[in-house]
Amino acid sequence: MVLSDGEKARLQTLQETAKLELLHLQQTNQRLFAQPWSQEVMVNKMLDIDFAERVDAFVARFGRLQDLLGDKYLPAWLRAVQEPVGTALENLDRAEKLGLVQSADAWISVRKLRNQLVHEYVGRMDILHDALFQANDQVGLLAFTANQLVERTSRLVESE
Repeated sequence: MVLSDGEKARLQTLQETAKLELLHLQQTNQRLFAQPWSQEVMVNKMLDIDFAERVDAFVARFGRLQDLLGDKYLPAWLRAVQEPVGTALENLDRAEKLGLVQSADAWISVRKLRNQLVHEYVGRMDILHDALFQANDQVGLLAFTANQLVERTSRLVESE
């Protein structure tokens, strides 16, 4: 298969962005969850601007990486390898068959979690606490997909 210069450049840009977003998410994740904290403790911790900014950074980076991988990188990669591109669900099913995602169902759950983090947590420490810890548990799922796409993009571009 032959990639146009534009396709190659787009994939390489997505690849570099995914690597950087993943690195930043992992660093923020380590800082935010370095010490365990309960929902009760979190209420007071949110008054600390440094902690609140870490929470905001984690939520933003989690959402950005999930959006980048699912909405941009995966469809671009599928197109480049001449796989059909369809709805988000169809793309995830195809990605699961190709080994790019561990589970399409898990990815959909992460999407719902991302929406919950971004849209529903303001003023609800119970929801925020639970969603943050669920997201912490799912960073590995995002890392798996990012690493698969990065590795396969390198092989694809190098074979050109």
